[in-house]
This record gives sequence, C-alpha cells and structure tokens, in this order.
Amino acid sequence: MRTRWADESYQGIVRTGFRMKRRLFKGKSPFQTVEVVETSGHGRLLLIDGMTMVSERDEFVYHEMIAHVPLFTHPRPRRVLVIGGGDGGSVREVLRHKGVERCVLAEIDPLVVAASRKYIPKTAAALSDRRCEIRIGDGVRFVRETAERFDAVIVDSTEPFGPAKELFGPAFYKDVRRVLTRDGVVVSQAGSPFYEIGTIKNLMRILKPVFPVVEPYLFTNMTYPGGLWSFLYSSKGPRPSRDFKPARVRAARLPLRWYNARMHEAAFALPEFLRKAVGR
Repeated sequence: MRTRWADESYQGIVRTGFRMKRRLFKGKSPFQTVEVVETSGHGRLLLIDGMTMVSERDEFVYHEMIAHVPLFTHPRPRRVLVIGGGDGGSVREVLRHKGVERCVLAEIDPLVVAASRKYIPKTAAALSDRRCEIRIGDGVRFVRETAERFDAVIVDSTEPFGPAKELFGPAFYKDVRRVLTRDGVVVSQAGSPFYEIGTIKNLMRILKPVFPVVEPYLFTNMTYPGGLWSFLYSSKGPRPSRDFKPARVRAARLPLRWYNARMHEAAFALPEFLRKAVGR
C-alpha cells in the first residue's frame, strides 16, 4: 500500500511532509483552499492553500506565545481583538485570562471557522465562550471603521499575500493604533527569521513610526519551515521586559504547556544575525 504524505513546499526552496492517514475535509472559499488532514505523528493539521497553519501536536506553542506575551505585559487587559486566527487557538489562550471581559475575533473566511469547529475542536472550543464574539469580515476594514477600543490586538495572520496582504501594511497599523487604549499592545505574526527576514525588517520599518515600543521575539515550532518563528510586539508604552512582572504569571496558575515567565523573558533574546538585521 502506497504511503500518502501531506506535503508543503515553502518558497520553492524547502519541502516538508507529514505522513497522512486520511483527509478529513477540503473546501474552497472565495479567499483560499482550506484543508484538514489526520496524520500519523502530528494529529490533525489545518492547511490553507497548502501551507500548514495548525498542528494538534504543537499548536500550543504558537498560540501561547502570541497571546500570553502581550496579555501578561499589559497592566490590565480586559478587551482583546484577534484578527485572523479563525482556528480559535489564540482566542482560547486569551480567554484563559479571567480578567478578559470580551474577545472579538475578526476572521475574513467563515470556512476556516467552520472547519476548525468541526475537525479541530482542541483549538476551536473557546469560540463558543460567552465572552467571544465572532465577526466574519475583513479585519483591515474592521479596525478602519470600528468605534470600539481594545487593550490588546493580536494579528494572527497567514503569510503576507492573498487575503492577509493588507495586514502587513502601514495604513492597517495606523488604524490599529487608533483602536488601542492608552496602554494598548499589539502582537503580529512575522514569519521565519531564516526564510522571511525581509518580512520582519519590513514590518519593523512600518511599525516604528507608529508605536514607541517595537520588539521582535522568537519561539520554536516543530511544523513550521526552519523550526524558528517570530512575532513582533508593539505598544503605546508597556515594554515586554521592563514592565513584565513574572509574579503575575505564577499567580495566574494557568494550565499552560510552553509559556512561563522565563520563556517570556528568553523570547526577546535575539540571535546575532537577527539582532543586526533589525538594528537592535
């Protein structure tokens, strides 16, 4: 019997594959192709346009690092906006914080939400939480038009093309600044330091004129090309090292698997090649 693989080709220079048991779902929306497969070693995978977004085996790393770094830095996060992230993992981590009163998910593609709810309930369960409000629509348009204000914005985007392209532009981040409260923070998915260093540098150039605090941070991930990935932390004031209080993490006693106070602090230590590239 022929072995089947779920293959991902990244930038035409690297290829990763996951041994596939079966395909659970494949559908095409007006925006992209959404697929869920079950694998032998990584559980279920969510793929968008052939690129791995979520692996049940290690998704907790990505989602804990994108959510808890900003929420444990902000002095009192109560209202949070998640842009993208229709799989629900970022919302799940945000809502672990008992002080969060409301989390709005702005996701452009309802097919991602529906597929995740049905096939990857480990990430999507919190989408049914009473504090979560799902807004199906363009996140760029949402921040441009909304009168709401948020303490934290999490930009849980795909790569900088297709429906996510505008999430990497200067106009979008000016609107994000407008919707943030006085101590507001924003974290953005920024890509691989090995393969997407241009994306990281470009985002730094866009964010620095908009926010007084802009700092990249890193985490490791089994399923993303290169194994090392980055976020960009920006804020109107709170600094992720100086204003971070480790005691808050310990007191929260959250059931986490990757993030802790020491991982928070270590994530902002950059390897030399990246430090030089971004001028830190």
